[in-house]
Amino acid sequence: MKQKTFLAKTSVAFLVVGSMGLAGCMPDENDPNRRTKIGAAGGAVTGAVIGAMVDDKEGRGALIGAAAGALVGGGVGYYMDSQQQEFERELAREREAHELEIERLRDDSLKLTLDSEVSFDSSRANVNPAFGNTLDKIARVLNRNDQSIVHVIGHTDNVGDEYANQRLSLRRAESVSDYLISYGVPRHRLRTEGRGENEPQTSNATVSGRQANRRVEIFVKPIVQGRERRAYESPRDYSRSYSRDYY
Repeated sequence: MKQKTFLAKTSVAFLVVGSMGLAGCMPDENDPNRRTKIGAAGGAVTGAVIGAMVDDKEGRGALIGAAAGALVGGGVGYYMDSQQQEFERELAREREAHELEIERLRDDSLKLTLDSEVSFDSSRANVNPAFGNTLDKIARVLNRNDQSIVHVIGHTDNVGDEYANQRLSLRRAESVSDYLISYGVPRHRLRTEGRGENEPQTSNATVSGRQANRRVEIFVKPIVQGRERRAYESPRDYSRSYSRDYY
């Protein structure tokens, strides 16, 4: 254990020193993209710190955090704008077919809502093979934009046993997460959660309402310098007001 701790601390030290070297190559003050570039270089130091704070049992947290980096100031909005445009371009067909929605939230996170009727067979947790191409596209965008943490959250309607719905929602979230991992998205960037029937987005009283409530949501949260922990916190969609009246 002591040896692992030493190695982790040593890794942080090397990362900090390396990042200081990068800082020596910062763009001049007249560069219009200076803040964004500084965020990319300086993020390695901050990433190492947050990585150490969320260190896993193998002592690899510092390396993980440094790889992710952190965004700075105005660079956050630009980064998420660019990523949103990539998602919209890659997933234009799915959006036109109403199989997927893309939303920008108040905290600059992106939310992708997947229609469970398309992505999963009824009462099953395995990703429908026909939906694999869509997840491939999502994975490609995530791999090109690695300064974020990805939360995959499953939801169900209120038909059947509440515990069974909870388990199904979690298994579906895990299936989507596993698929993204198989396509190259690093496991440490992914968090999974099942919320069962607890957060319907419309009434469960109709067939169409229950269909809308059966969904998987992917939240993409930027890693922001000085607020790194927020990227790891379980997301809440403040654009909707959940109500038990929906039950």
